[in-house]
Amino acid sequence: MAYRAPVEDILFALKHAAGFAKARVDGLYGDLTDDDLAAVLGEAGRFASEVLAPLNAPGDRSGTLFRDGEVTMPPGWKDAYRAWAAAGWNGVAAPVEWGGQGLPHAVNAACIEMWNSAAMAFGLGPVLTMAGANVLASFGAEDLKRTYLPKLVSGEWMGTMELTEPQAGSDVGALRTRAERAGDGSYRITGGKIFITYGEHDLTDNIIHFVLARIAGAPDGIKGLSLFLIPKFLAGPGGGLGARNDLRANRIEHKLGLHASPTCHMVYGDRGGCVGYLIGEENRGMAAMFTMMNEARLAVGLQGVAIAERATQQAAAYARERRQGRPDPAGPPGARASRPSSPAGETPALQQVPIITHVDVRRMLLTMRALTRAARAICFATAVALDRSRLAPDAAGRKAAQERAALLTPVAKAFSTDIGTEVASLGIQVHGGAGYIEETGAAQHYRDARIAQIYEGTNGIQAIDLVTRKVPLNGGATVRGYIAELRRTVDAVKAANDPAFGATAERLGAATEALAEATEWVLAALAARPDAALAGATAYLRLFASAAGGSMLADEALAAARQGSAAGDGADAPGRIAVARFFAENLAVQAKALARIVTEGADAVLLAEAGLGAP
Repeated sequence: MAYRAPVEDILFALKHAAGFAKARVDGLYGDLTDDDLAAVLGEAGRFASEVLAPLNAPGDRSGTLFRDGEVTMPPGWKDAYRAWAAAGWNGVAAPVEWGGQGLPHAVNAACIEMWNSAAMAFGLGPVLTMAGANVLASFGAEDLKRTYLPKLVSGEWMGTMELTEPQAGSDVGALRTRAERAGDGSYRITGGKIFITYGEHDLTDNIIHFVLARIAGAPDGIKGLSLFLIPKFLAGPGGGLGARNDLRANRIEHKLGLHASPTCHMVYGDRGGCVGYLIGEENRGMAAMFTMMNEARLAVGLQGVAIAERATQQAAAYARERRQGRPDPAGPPGARASRPSSPAGETPALQQVPIITHVDVRRMLLTMRALTRAARAICFATAVALDRSRLAPDAAGRKAAQERAALLTPVAKAFSTDIGTEVASLGIQVHGGAGYIEETGAAQHYRDARIAQIYEGTNGIQAIDLVTRKVPLNGGATVRGYIAELRRTVDAVKAANDPAFGATAERLGAATEALAEATEWVLAALAARPDAALAGATAYLRLFASAAGGSMLADEALAAARQGSAAGDGADAPGRIAVARFFAENLAVQAKALARIVTEGADAVLLAEAGLGAP
């Protein structure tokens, strides 16, 4: 099934669930109009649907070719990438002074979703280039900026982010890649990195690697790490390509999914001369790298949304086409009216119906759509908070937005990638046996989605970060302020007094109070029993997302109800109210159970040594 970029859904979520419209009223986005926004996202959607999406399945089948240290991308990918870069998509949110368009981060977030829905293996590479450009712009010396930043912003050169080593994994402080000072102000890098996305490829003439290493004599742990820019080719006269640097891809990994994205084992300095340039200060590399990682974490969350959207589109189309089973005379409301009449000569008892008329298939499709829209809203709200943290006119507003973005980022990354896998799995289920067969494409979505829960910080790490670092921000005032906003949404649904919302207000209210209760318990446990707080971290993150996502869907539904359903505006009041109600009554109701896991379930984890089995 062909992917169709859901531009109207994206626009509506951006404006009414994520706070983009309010930010524009507050003057954060200058003279950016609705027409401008629609034009940018409409063209992005066209490129994603018409140029990138057709490459997805063929790229998955052919994969990448590795020979003599070189990677050849699948047929058609180089032309598509160069057309994408030439259109300016790599620099949507980059500073104008370096050749970017200077558009809001939230607009780029919407584009990132579409690139990754069309072909996640394609969309993954540019995300790292964008993050590298931003870290260079924020921390790099002026000569490095002049040499490398314009080409990174334009996409003429691509970037990588390199932390992981075999003995370190998520324990970044244990890495061993070394850096030695050279007499000319550069450094000589020795070591290796694994799992490096787009570490080698033929899409661009040069690849700029952003690599964490330890300078000789630096302290142990993360406090002794420095960040280096290491080009595949050194810059030559006039900013062109110079000599080949002493680095290489030793192999590429054979993976469950993302077959068209080369994942490389990189080796540095095994011939004694890998040149690297310091980004920022010595031994302060993690501060710079976190800037890159946080941006990448939101982008990975958007990958979860992207795969969920594509899996939902495909499952819904299949469910409307696939005919199986007999009509149920007492089936779901409206189902009989939508059934086609029996073909000539066929008795009603033998007529097969589209499987979308079956109640359990409808339940699965509604679950897929509701989770996808909730995750999209959370990710977009995080992007708007990042915009406010840069653009708010006063320091207090920027600080509050920075704290909001910090609070939401682990939720955006972990929840959205969890639902990416869950929704892709449901997509296979909707297809039945055909979903388990590669030719339908449903299996690829599941295979591609699974990595997003692991890279850029596993989802368990995101949950721990939320509970131990983000919930205690500002003495808990940041999270309490956010919960107060959720309560205002509940009050607004109550005030609407619209029977179409059903029990939405009641269920979201219960979810919000469950989150409030669990939050106070976590804040107290961090002081008295931090291990108990850690035991419930994953459940707490899902609880947070259930309350937040349900509230954002209700905000969308309320906005749609106010606007009506004018053609082309994406409002679709009946549809948005139905999805918000389904989420509240079928998904957010899990909040009380999740809160109970957080507040009462720790000992079942901490005292369960016998349950782990013999060593």
